[in-house]
Order: sequence, then structure tokens, then C-alpha cells
Amino acid sequence: MRKLASYLFVSLDGVVDTPNQYVRGESYADIPDDSVLQQDAVLLGRKTYEEWANFWPGSTIEPFATFINNTPKFVVSSTLREVGWQYSTLIARDFLGEVTKLKSQPGKTIGVHGSVSLTQSLLLAGLLDELCLVQCPAIAGSGRHLLDHGGPPVQLDLMSSRTTPSGLHLLVYSPRR
Repeated sequence: MRKLASYLFVSLDGVVDTPNQYVRGESYADIPDDSVLQQDAVLLGRKTYEEWANFWPGSTIEPFATFINNTPKFVVSSTLREVGWQYSTLIARDFLGEVTKLKSQPGKTIGVHGSVSLTQSLLLAGLLDELCLVQCPAIAGSGRHLLDHGGPPVQLDLMSSRTTPSGLHLLVYSPRR
């Protein structure tokens, strides 16, 4: 069975949206490229898809531009009717069932990038295998938090951690079953 891993930036006060407001530009160079080598499919929510479909096809920010533009993307949305970005497929209904099917197919890791609401749903449904956080040495002050779900606590086990020269903490957690 394939692994499903979510990748998010998070501020010290737990904000996971709009990382461009609290991540210093030079810090991006410290993020290792090895995670994209482990992925052969990407799962995106509607908002992230719309933002990225407008940005990444013309981007020269490597190695991520080549990766995201040439990797199959599965877009979870109940409002989109079509997706035009190369190698994109729309998942319009029963996304938990469709993700379960994707995980059962042979292949590498399926990465969930950005897509806070989608990550929340997958985590609470027990489908997420890894939560990969890039903790930034900044306080955002306001914004969405990953676990604003109003349900029971979610227990995580730390699988690995490292700190980059610019002070980013790369944390990989596995949800307890």
C-alpha cells in the first residue's frame, strides 16, 4: 500500500496558511529536495490547485517546478467542473473512497501539498500516514491552524527531525492508529 504524506509550513504559533507571509525567502533553499523524489503523485484541494495552476506552469523555481508540473495531480473539489493543468484529474465525489483506491495502487508516496482542509479531513479519517511539517522560526499572529477541527485530540509520534542552517525545523510525524 502506498503512503500518503502531507507537507505543510507551520509558524511557531501553529499557523499553516499563507507561509509566504512568515517564511524568509532564503529559508526555502534549506529545504531538502529528497521528499519530492519519494513522490509520484500529488493530492491537492481546490484552493491550492487554483493558486498553483496559475503559478507553477510558468515557474523556474527548481526542482519543485519540474516535479509539480510533470507529476500526476489529483484535485479534490465538489465545485470545480474541470481541471486544465497538465496531468491533473478531478475527484469530485467520495474523495475518501477515491484516496483509499489511490493508496491501494502500486507506486511511491502520494504527497498532499498545502491544502489545509484536505489534510485535516485525511488526518481525521485515518488515511494520512505522515504529517511532514516545516516549522518556521516566526510567529504569524493570525491565520488557520491545522487542527481547528473541534473533535478529539489527534496523537502523533515523531518519526524524524532535523534543523536547517536558517532555523527551519523539519518534523515528520506519524498519526497513532
